[in-house]
Amino acid sequence: MKTKKETHTTYTKNFKLAAVRLAEHPDIQTQYVTTALEIHSFMLSRWKKEYREGVLRGKIEKNNKEMEEKVAEQKQLRDMEKRIKKLEMENDLLKKAYGLLQNATRRLRLHKRTSKQEHTNYVYCFWCVS
Repeated sequence: MKTKKETHTTYTKNFKLAAVRLAEHPDIQTQYVTTALEIHSFMLSRWKKEYREGVLRGKIEKNNKEMEEKVAEQKQLRDMEKRIKKLEMENDLLKKAYGLLQNATRRLRLHKRTSKQEHTNYVYCFWCVS
């Protein structure tokens, strides 16, 4: 039985340190970092643990603009997705309200065309009761 050869990426120490730095930032969620850098959350957690324990050592560089831009872009994308979802829900609600209004208007037109004598068969007429 043949097995598929697994490939894995080896990340540099600077990359790991930069990822840890971004994840430790108070305004940035870890999930944004993992998605933007295309790494698994467990891997980032391991790197953070190694950094805390001193296994992953080094000075965290401040000039990782590319990574910060990726993370900012990912955060912006998530915010836009949330906004789109909210707008779609509002749109659906307005469609339902419009449909109910159209239905009520249609019933009112039909009611005005009929005389009150035709309503004697009904126990309750929505438009005649005030």
